[in-house]
Amino acid sequence: MSKGRTYLYLGPEIGEKQDAIAELKRQAGGQAGASAVEETSFYAGETGVTDITAVLRNGSLFADVRLFFIKNAEAITKKEEVELLASYIANPQDDTILVFISTETRLDSRLEKTVDPKNKRIFWELFEDRKAGWVSNFFRREGYRISPEGIEAVLELVENNTDALRRECSRLMLFLGKEKTAGAEDVEKWLSHTREESAFTLFSRVAEGNLTKSIEILHTLLGAKESPQSIIAGLTWCYRKLRDYLALTARGIPDEFEFKKIGLASAKARKDYAAARGRSVSADESLALVEEFDLLIREAGSAPEGTLMDLLIYKLIINGEGGREKWYYY
Repeated sequence: MSKGRTYLYLGPEIGEKQDAIAELKRQAGGQAGASAVEETSFYAGETGVTDITAVLRNGSLFADVRLFFIKNAEAITKKEEVELLASYIANPQDDTILVFISTETRLDSRLEKTVDPKNKRIFWELFEDRKAGWVSNFFRREGYRISPEGIEAVLELVENNTDALRRECSRLMLFLGKEKTAGAEDVEKWLSHTREESAFTLFSRVAEGNLTKSIEILHTLLGAKESPQSIIAGLTWCYRKLRDYLALTARGIPDEFEFKKIGLASAKARKDYAAARGRSVSADESLALVEEFDLLIREAGSAPEGTLMDLLIYKLIINGEGGREKWYYY
């Protein structure tokens, strides 16, 4: 029996992280046989750490290798939770692989120091020059052509990670012929009408102060059965990044590497955060507003959640215009 292992897969680059997870699964399957691998995912904050460790400690009657993924791992900060997990990591179950996953680049230091450094990977967003090359190579491998202007349009319209780039470029190819070089007009015509909305596109519209478009995107997400909690989680991530951006730019004009270190290598992302900087009363106040509405929605139940989400978006935008009126919900 092999000794259990623990990994940290951190950082904002979703695509490369998913590739690494797929490789880990492949290796586990090769070690035990595909039918003998059992996978379980937990979300920190939704399942208690006591319950997670209890499952980790219990053996399996049928699986030779068990893969456990703890997502949103940055939420694990309580001393007793960290100590419980650290105790497990120091003496793991045999043939059990535990993976902490987060879009942040750091976890609680007390937790990180219990993991072998060689099992920690940070997946950074791509630099601009690498992203352009990634898109160009992706089109070429699939037998399509795209102009430099087309690549620039793709990078403006798509989130800054290779998972989103792969998904959106594949979708774009459905509308293109291989005999023609795709240009910016082709990209804008098809991607702007077919791309999926997300909490990140919602943040972009809130950052620019477009209330009508923000509410439209919000209702698109809610209509697609996206939960208010997942939308709020995305907005929370964005405002935390805004706080990092404000702290960085307050110290002067950062270079490309400094932006990359906080997960903002994309020019499009920096444009959004620059817009938010000019409009937001402060990242901390916006975060407090998002967190308070999260609590309100959880306490109020499903009936008024759409109205409360509308009000949240309105407040985020009106506060950016300098509004300070006190709001109440009874």
